[in-house]
Amino acid sequence: MGRVERQRDLARKRTRRAKLRRLREKYRKANESERPEIIEKVRLVSPLVNLVEEEANQEKAES
Repeated sequence: MGRVERQRDLARKRTRRAKLRRLREKYRKANESERPEIIEKVRLVSPLVNLVEEEANQEKAES
C-alpha cells in the first residue's frame, strides 16, 4: 500500500533537513574554492537557504 500524501510530504521534509544539515557541515569545513559548489547544491535542495548569511549571523552570535 502506498503512502498518503501527507506522509510523503513529511518524508521529503525530513530528507531535505538531513541533507541541508550535511551540506551545512561541509560548508563550515570547506575552503574558499569549494564553498560556491556547496552553495549551488544547497540552492537545488532549498532555494531560500542562504549559507553566507547564516555563517555571518553565527559568527556575530559567538562574538
